[in-house]
Amino acid sequence: MRKVMAAALVLGLAAGVPAQDHVKQRLEKSPRHHEWVDVKHGGRSVRCFVVYPEVKHKATAVVVIHENKGLTDWVRGVADQLAEAGYIAVAPDLLSGMGPKGGNTDEFAGPDKATKALYKLKQEQVTADLKAVADYAAKLPAGNGKVAACGFCWGGGQGSAWPPPTRT
Repeated sequence: MRKVMAAALVLGLAAGVPAQDHVKQRLEKSPRHHEWVDVKHGGRSVRCFVVYPEVKHKATAVVVIHENKGLTDWVRGVADQLAEAGYIAVAPDLLSGMGPKGGNTDEFAGPDKATKALYKLKQEQVTADLKAVADYAAKLPAGNGKVAACGFCWGGGQGSAWPPPTRT
């Protein structure tokens, strides 16, 4: 667990750095198994990037909650680094089906457009998506049934439901 927290802290400090070619190159050269899966719940399907560690034992899964720019290459790189540390990383695209043509984060004309769409998401939908992804992660055959989560800045736009109101 300390590895996850340390990795999240280090990676979180770099969250503001835009994805660069070296991130894509690192993903392309990664020896770890990457796959895309659709996690279905209710009437929704959440596209997820999954990375498996190269270990012989069953591993803890980590749900990697993307920043306010959607599921970018940078976030996929974080997932790969968590798998390198021995965890199964599951990175859901919380903008699944919200793209201009009904697609995902990659359909937006840039990170600013993705951020605007993210701020329009209903808290109930995001919570349901994350619960479904966590349930999926807990049942992975390569997993040990344990699930952790890490996430990055969502901020809060004008009129946004994010972050949720705090209790005083």
